[in-house]
Amino acid sequence: MISAAVLRTCGSPPVIERRPDPQARDGELTVTVAAAPITPLDLLCASGESYFGTPATPYVPGVQGTGQLSDGTPVWFATAAGMRPGDGSMASVVTVPEADVVRLPPGAPSHLVAALGLSAVAALAALRHAGGLTAGQQVIVLGAGGVVGQAAIQLARLAGARRVIAVARSAPARERAAELGAHATVALLPGDDVTALAGRLRAAADGPADLVLDPVFGTPAAAALRVLRPGGRLVNLGSAAGPTAPIDSATLRGGSLHVVGYTNNALSTVERAALVAEVAGHAAAGRLTAGHEVVPFGTVGTAWQRQASGTAGGRIVLGF
Repeated sequence: MISAAVLRTCGSPPVIERRPDPQARDGELTVTVAAAPITPLDLLCASGESYFGTPATPYVPGVQGTGQLSDGTPVWFATAAGMRPGDGSMASVVTVPEADVVRLPPGAPSHLVAALGLSAVAALAALRHAGGLTAGQQVIVLGAGGVVGQAAIQLARLAGARRVIAVARSAPARERAAELGAHATVALLPGDDVTALAGRLRAAADGPADLVLDPVFGTPAAAALRVLRPGGRLVNLGSAAGPTAPIDSATLRGGSLHVVGYTNNALSTVERAALVAEVAGHAAAGRLTAGHEVVPFGTVGTAWQRQASGTAGGRIVLGF
């Protein structure tokens, strides 16, 4: 028998249950789980209000995790839990399609790789592929307190960005952004309007910015657009600050700006695997990190509520 976190009612935290050992089918691998993060996507799917529809319950949540194969090989893996019928990573042992398993480089820290996971993949792909970042460019990172934002600061620096400006609500998040390599930080204040925030961004920037990485949308996105150079790009990955943004036509047309949407769902399994391996390599070498908290798997109910309420100090990772 294995231990699993089972979600029986959408909107409620999962509870620990005992289940029979999963049996791998053709094309699947058995993974002994080491770590499973509680991600925004997990919470969204489990709310029953995601764009994937209401998940079939009961199910085991967890869209990603790390662990070991039967021969001891360390791996990262992805699941479709909450998006399609089936169970996810929050169990002591899981079976996963081989295409969704990525073998990790030696020395990759399992808990950190779990915390970074698809968030760091999104940051890397958004900067490099959707955003076309090249060395010597200036980057604004919105939502710098989240894992996507934290990863983007470091990955932009690794790509040779000449200046990275991090925007975050809390003072601890801005302090952490500076520690991770941001050249300047800008506070997002309660009741901010587009003009005021754009003014603070201009003051922090060394001339017009080339690229905005945007996991928040809303007012911050509209303000950042005003600081872009002609032909500059904004890549949107989420809507933490609001589902709509007060973007004006004159700003878009006057600067011939490019606004691009990005989602990891557009990646093939091969593309995703390559990005995960790159993220894990940076983590193993000490070049990439993110604020996270490892808690015992048995505390999943409390941990789930803390992550959902925003009272956790960083991404919570369930350790097995």
